[in-house]
Amino acid sequence: MGGLSPTSVPEHVSAVVVNYNGGKSLGRCVESLFENGVDDVVVVDNASIDASADSLGAFAPHLSVLRSKVNLGYGTGANLGVRATSGAYLLVANPDLVLRSGAVDALAAVLDEDPSVAIVGPMLLEESGEVYPSGRDFPSIAEAVGHAFLGLVWGGNPWTRRYRHIGHDQHLARPADWVSGAVFLARRSAFESVGGFDERYFMYVEDVDLCWRLRRAGWEIRYEPAGAVVHEQGRSASRHPYRMLLAHHRSMWRFACRSASARGRLALPFIAAGLALRLILACGEHLLQPRERLGHGSARGPVRDGASPRLQ
Repeated sequence: MGGLSPTSVPEHVSAVVVNYNGGKSLGRCVESLFENGVDDVVVVDNASIDASADSLGAFAPHLSVLRSKVNLGYGTGANLGVRATSGAYLLVANPDLVLRSGAVDALAAVLDEDPSVAIVGPMLLEESGEVYPSGRDFPSIAEAVGHAFLGLVWGGNPWTRRYRHIGHDQHLARPADWVSGAVFLARRSAFESVGGFDERYFMYVEDVDLCWRLRRAGWEIRYEPAGAVVHEQGRSASRHPYRMLLAHHRSMWRFACRSASARGRLALPFIAAGLALRLILACGEHLLQPRERLGHGSARGPVRDGASPRLQ
């Protein structure tokens, strides 16, 4: 990552930041985009009540702010912002992150070098420096069940470690089934060819769904740790944890239904029962040990990071 000049970022990179009560983090995120050489930045404000978007005047006139009167959700907000940009590459991001120097260069290089890649995701770092697992596979039913239930009480179980590629894999550039929607760089032609985010997902799993549709259409997904981003998790979701847990499990159910084959649909009643049970357990776990670990896109907290299986 070191040694890359922000001025080498292609002029055809546009950035969309979907904001909801991002606080001071929003300004730091936008500043890091400009420092990475991205000049076309659009902030979509989803009816924030903290006036975070009002603090962006210092970045005008190089910044566009689109204000919604209602909270559109993450995917719908991102699609709105994409339509207001023109870059061939699209960087979509949460407001609660800071891109390290050279991050956009590293991601853009992947798309430049391989025209079959639709989306590339960076290494996500927590503020402590710990790597948050991105670049994952679609789990089997057995792997999803083991991760979803044991992960509530034993984060280091074998199914969770395998699903989240915990360990050395997080430092390797590699293909992936999907990458975290907290931040990624997409090829506009690919993104638009599948209609962007599915707006029926209000929050959570829309990133998994997008990557699944792209892969079905013949595109590739990549994980590139040479690009690094520091992520402050769960600033907005932690204000309404139970509502977010419900949204997360509802989104997992939607994806399970969407991705199920004819044979896989036979398992849907069991998946529904399992998700209902997991929602009850997750709410109880949060009540006993509350943590601010919920984030936009697919749940990014290690305890509540459930996995919706692809039913074949």
